[in-house]
Amino acid sequence: MATNVFVYIDHYNGQAVGAAWEIVGAARKAAEALGAGVTAVVIGQGVSPLAEEAIQHGADDARIVDDPQLKDYRPESYATALTKVLKDGGAQVVFLPTTARTRELAAVTAVDLETGVVPDLVGFEVKDGKVVGTRPIYAGKLMEKVVVAAAGPHVFLIRSRVFQKPEAQQGRKGAVTKVDAPVGDAKTEVLGYKATEAGVSLTDAAVIVSGGRGVSVNPKLTPPNDLTDDHQKEVWRAQQGFALIRELATVLNAAVGASRAAVDAGYIPYANQVGQTGKVVSPDVYVAAGVSGAIQHLAGMRTSKTIVAINKDIEAPIFKVARFGIVGDLFEVLPAL
Repeated sequence: MATNVFVYIDHYNGQAVGAAWEIVGAARKAAEALGAGVTAVVIGQGVSPLAEEAIQHGADDARIVDDPQLKDYRPESYATALTKVLKDGGAQVVFLPTTARTRELAAVTAVDLETGVVPDLVGFEVKDGKVVGTRPIYAGKLMEKVVVAAAGPHVFLIRSRVFQKPEAQQGRKGAVTKVDAPVGDAKTEVLGYKATEAGVSLTDAAVIVSGGRGVSVNPKLTPPNDLTDDHQKEVWRAQQGFALIRELATVLNAAVGASRAAVDAGYIPYANQVGQTGKVVSPDVYVAAGVSGAIQHLAGMRTSKTIVAINKDIEAPIFKVARFGIVGDLFEVLPAL
């Protein structure tokens, strides 16, 4: 029998991230093809409940590194802990959900293990005893098959909302083993946290409403008299446009996204940016209002199940990937929606 498929449970503030249980489901699929089981890995302080929850969602057992020094995520300490767990367990396949933390953690851990990382998986198959990943390239225009050539553990980062979240089975049992790891030599210190704007998480959202540079193009709006600078007037108009974006997002219980052009222009924070240099998302529905469809933006949302485009320019590239297109003024279309 093959070594178990290991799956890292990313978490924050005592709660697993939305994609964590999806990845357990993906690991179960791989494990069945490999004739193996699924081992969850949880690192932090007071993480035993998360280990039990992982077992309820389909893991056969769990290994935890529980230490007060791991209360806050720090890449050096967490990578040291994860490396120890994977080495002790003889892991050959490791799945992680894709978050800002796990992108860093996977890279640092892979260096420690002298192996490779395959990011942005949207599917996989098991062939000749190896996991062969599928990921989009060239802004989603092509799909490539990737296998890790290194002998060490094969590390895969899987996109959110690609695999179905398994239902929790209350009462499901499995062994939870505590692993001791040297985690006291971190070179960084967490000084505090700054709360971001409340709302639905972009990467976990089933529906996303995004705005682009077009949200600022509304000649019917007259900026306040105290705004004399042209850029200030532009940003003010954009804020009114994003107010419509947020209003629709609230109605749909959706997250608010933005193109890089809108972020670079100062209309909205970087945390909302979707694209190659922002967040990569795969919602059920992606509404793009005033987004032209630059290649770097398409790279971040092209795998959305249904794309709805709203743009005055019928030649806008966004219409080429949209299932539904509305050629019109977003300031008239959004209120109607």
